[in-house]
Amino acid sequence: MSYKFFENRQCEFYPCHDGVEQGSFNCLFCYCPLYVMGEKCGGDFRILANGVKDCSLCTKPHSEGGFEHVMAKLAEFYGGKTK
Repeated sequence: MSYKFFENRQCEFYPCHDGVEQGSFNCLFCYCPLYVMGEKCGGDFRILANGVKDCSLCTKPHSEGGFEHVMAKLAEFYGGKTK
């Protein structure tokens, strides 16, 4: 299913996170839609001293299975509706 994966190697920030192999880095969720969920996103984030959520170490939406993770969390957040 090609709609689940997009890799933009021409992006000036590619790769924006370490730890995902080239060819497997999914850019589909460049700006993570789970940020709004705060600590319930299921990602590898940290809260900085100033209270800001820092997702720079998270590769979950960019790795294999990331699409499914994001869609499941969005469904959870929106009460089972992602459309």
